[in-house]
Amino acid sequence: MKNTYFKVMLSVFVTGCILTSCYKEFNPKSYAPPFTISGFSSVKQIKSANLVGYWAFEGSYIDSVSKTVGTGVGTTFVNGFKGKAIQGALNAYALSDASSEISNLKSFTLSEWVNTPPPSTGIIGIFSLVKTDAFWGNLEIFFENGSSNTNGKFRLHAFDGVGDRTYSVDNLVNLFNAWVNITVSYDAASATYNLYVNGALANTGKAPGLTGDLNFSSVGKIVFGCVQFQTTPSQTSATGSQPWASFLTGNLDEVRVYNAVLTPTEVNALVILQGKGK
Repeated sequence: MKNTYFKVMLSVFVTGCILTSCYKEFNPKSYAPPFTISGFSSVKQIKSANLVGYWAFEGSYIDSVSKTVGTGVGTTFVNGFKGKAIQGALNAYALSDASSEISNLKSFTLSEWVNTPPPSTGIIGIFSLVKTDAFWGNLEIFFENGSSNTNGKFRLHAFDGVGDRTYSVDNLVNLFNAWVNITVSYDAASATYNLYVNGALANTGKAPGLTGDLNFSSVGKIVFGCVQFQTTPSQTSATGSQPWASFLTGNLDEVRVYNAVLTPTEVNALVILQGKGK
């Protein structure tokens, strides 16, 4: 009788050991489906073949696509929208070489996260692809003087091989003093810009005189944090520093440039996935 009891208990113990070794402890997180938005679960899935520039500013000024390492002038790194970000200041900016893919953009999408006060002493330059012999850059993006959280004024100058073409949008709300995603695309086929704020389409419009492909020339560096002529020395021979222009005194993070137009669905997914660290 004792032998039978011993055998039964041994069998239970062995069976328990086998079952325990075969099955891991249940973890509900591992069984949760991956987060997706519009079929995307990662930013890397969104037109990855068309990404021609990416600055994460994770403690360096490297372009993760071209592997070019830029430099900062008076800027520092602080906690950003994702990881680290550039901290700007008066007379501070960052410089990076422009890859051939960026220098030859025809259509494009540019996305970046900005957290800055509104302009107080002059326009706030955000991104500039330098044109070394002209007043404005080949691609110049800034917030105009007089911008506020009830009337944000976005400006984009682009060169088409003939002249400087200006895309202007006013009356944008809540652009300042918080992390805001600004994404702008240009479709050369229709000569149309789309401007998105936090992933939502804020404006569709055109730049007078711009009818097709961009056609950059005399391409210099990329400037983050001011327009091209506010650096020391100026990045263009056409002019020097202007009293009505200033610097990004807030933060800049996660700058991406694509040589294609992202759809509204893709822009929305990009912003949401970045917000979730994907």
